[in-house]
Amino acid sequence: MLPSGEQIAIAHGDQRAVIAEVGATLRTFVKGGVSVCEGFAGEEVPTGARGQVLYPWPNRLGGGMWSFSERTAHPTVEDVEHSTAIHGLVRWRPFRIDTVNQNRCVLSLLLHPCPDFPFLSEISVAYHLGSLGLTVTTTVTNRDEVLIPFGVGFHPYLAVTTPTIEGAELEVPARAYVALNERQLPIGEILPVAGNALDFTHRKSISGHELDVTYTELIRDDSGLSTVVLVDSNGGEVELSMDRNFPYVQVYTGDKLERGRRRTSIAVEPMTCPPDALRSGKDVVVLEPGQHWAGSWRMRRRSP
Repeated sequence: MLPSGEQIAIAHGDQRAVIAEVGATLRTFVKGGVSVCEGFAGEEVPTGARGQVLYPWPNRLGGGMWSFSERTAHPTVEDVEHSTAIHGLVRWRPFRIDTVNQNRCVLSLLLHPCPDFPFLSEISVAYHLGSLGLTVTTTVTNRDEVLIPFGVGFHPYLAVTTPTIEGAELEVPARAYVALNERQLPIGEILPVAGNALDFTHRKSISGHELDVTYTELIRDDSGLSTVVLVDSNGGEVELSMDRNFPYVQVYTGDKLERGRRRTSIAVEPMTCPPDALRSGKDVVVLEPGQHWAGSWRMRRRSP
């Protein structure tokens, strides 16, 4: 028995991905034998939220009670340094494996009410490999009798073909970022990126930049996708694209990860809401009883 449970392998052409039962976690994704995301070994427990699903909130949630639909939540502080709860509740829970095909699998979890999130909901995550790379579609269903709020996110680390990200170029199509305090929680301001070091709307070197930034006001193409691009110094290019249901993206250069993982990849995290959204109410998704929500993102590697 591996720490992350049963391993589900899917393939399409020269693409291979492994999804773990615990957390419906994306453990590995390679194209032509080259990593698209920096994952972890089967015998490892993932650190840095590597490849994990973030639900019913992404990012950080301030400590202290919050209420919705006349129910009160009591978040458990996990990030002691910042006195916050972090990355939701499902990433360490085994999902039910619903469907496995050659190039697609679907996993789901019924999240029962608990002190951190006193609502009954179901999350389903579908991974599909095809000509556009790996597409991840999430569906959330309200199984409760009251309105429920939530946020969802994902935590893949885009891989480079070099030992570190130094010399790589990054493009983040976002016009603004969320101003945060020392606890990494919003202070209520959305600031423009123009004219400061956080502006990656045009591709530029990541060398010398330490990022742990919540970007928003994403620039989208005609199909509604916003695409972050990472190009390493060998010319290897990885793209991550988000649909309109993900209006935020966290970009993290891994400067505080454990030794051997620092600045070896860049986390690009699609998010439906900013940090602390369940407490602030900012851009949370609210579902009526029986109602569904769905959103998709995808990533792929392009050859030099």
